[in-house]
Amino acid sequence: MLNCCCENRLSCTLGSITASIIVGIVAAFLRYFAVIAPTAAFWWVLFGIAVVYPAVILLAGSACGGYEGACVCSVLPGILTGIAGTIVASLVLLGITFAATSIIGAIITGLALGFFSLLIASILCLIVCRSGCRGRREI
Repeated sequence: MLNCCCENRLSCTLGSITASIIVGIVAAFLRYFAVIAPTAAFWWVLFGIAVVYPAVILLAGSACGGYEGACVCSVLPGILTGIAGTIVASLVLLGITFAATSIIGAIITGLALGFFSLLIASILCLIVCRSGCRGRREI
């Protein structure tokens, strides 16, 4: 399927993981103190994005080889983790109604938004890598 020749892109990956942890913690605190109250429509949108995105990654990865294939391969673990975590957490939040100041509801909301921000940050890493802004660029 994908011929992966993964290169070491720790700075972008670590940056996306750090940002997603910060977003998750902030979202959990905001949900616990009832500053934000995400609706079911919001969770459906997150679920839809996480379900559709694997097809986009497979289409983007199958059409290229070499350097572009290495770009997809280097961010693939972050993207797959973000997809799986977003799907599971949004399904839990859609299936169970939590009180506005529930600790468990705040933790799961923080997890959902943290995984979704990991997905978005990994996509940004993929865009930066594919555009050739960093690293070597083959013509």
